[in-house]
Amino acid sequence: MEASTAATSSRSQSYPARLTGMSWAHFLNDGAANYLPGVLPAILISLNLSVALAGTIMAALLMGQALQPLVGLFADRVGGRVMVALGLAGSSLGGALVGFASGFWPLLGILMLIGISNAFFHPQALAGIRRLGGERPGTAMSIFMVGGEVGRGVWPALASWVVVQWGLGYLWLLALPALATLPFMLHWAPRLPPRAADATPIAWRLHAGPLSRLVTFSALRSLMILSVVTYVPLMWAQGGGDLTTGASFITVLLVVGVIGNLGGGRLSDRFGRRPVLIVAMSISVIMLAAFLLAEGIWLWIVLGVLGISLFATLPLGILIAQDILPENRSLGSGMALGLANALAALGVMLLGPVAALWAPAAPLWIALGGGVISIFLASGLPEHMEKTPQSGIA
Repeated sequence: MEASTAATSSRSQSYPARLTGMSWAHFLNDGAANYLPGVLPAILISLNLSVALAGTIMAALLMGQALQPLVGLFADRVGGRVMVALGLAGSSLGGALVGFASGFWPLLGILMLIGISNAFFHPQALAGIRRLGGERPGTAMSIFMVGGEVGRGVWPALASWVVVQWGLGYLWLLALPALATLPFMLHWAPRLPPRAADATPIAWRLHAGPLSRLVTFSALRSLMILSVVTYVPLMWAQGGGDLTTGASFITVLLVVGVIGNLGGGRLSDRFGRRPVLIVAMSISVIMLAAFLLAEGIWLWIVLGVLGISLFATLPLGILIAQDILPENRSLGSGMALGLANALAALGVMLLGPVAALWAPAAPLWIALGGGVISIFLASGLPEHMEKTPQSGIA
């Protein structure tokens, strides 16, 4: 009894610090892996590339995330936490090398390194956070996701500022915080137990329907996000706007979206996940349409609301995937996040010629249609409210 009480006390004392540390690592990883849209106009000019290739360049960055289910399956089998640190190291290294790309193909190679490293980081980290969260997985997942979304929001603006001040060759400066953080990762990340050799095999026939609906929903949601972060800065640049202001649209969408990250998790712990998903995606569709019709200061205001509603859904989809595959939560996380993002990246790549043929706004209207479909998919997602044991966290 005394040992159990001591373990619980130790967990309660270390939980806030470890969760904060993991959120900080998520900030660094997703910042390094997602600052590209903020400097994409400068890269296109520097390498003399067409706007039609913008979608292909973004797809090269994101297609590596298609490996997340495989990485998650491996992570479930071996357990541990090393893959989280390896992912952060690789994403930061790739982010440091972007400014040194001498042409289109070297750039694609660097971006693929970032994407693969990103695939290493997320499945094991997300499963660990679910384990660390105990009986409040929605709140823990939301706090962890906040780090990533702030990173995705701040780094495009920060990277664009570095480029304006010193040039593309100084983007390596952004990797220094990760270098200082890596020694702490094996302390912050929860150690996951390996999947037992005699564990029940995954019932794919049983899970195929819910998983396919969830992945399709998540892909359409991600297509809305990626279309905004890819094509809105290009819209601004083609209209004569400057690089830093164009990147600020991404910052507003993603940083204000932190409110949605926190609110979505808390609301789901209270009201359930499916109702929050349906309402949030309905608001997202309305806000994206309003953004495409807005002018002046309303562009930033509407984009902020869009960020809140879109990112309220992000932790919930991951939790649903983990509930569908409770014994393979890294795999579930990889499918809900990585595979869905890879499918969305493919969509962004296919929309590149549409932007070049008509206008950068055209892909956003197509993504809006996908958002409408996602509302109906959300209504068919399973509603699980499992309790997660708090014991055994290392």
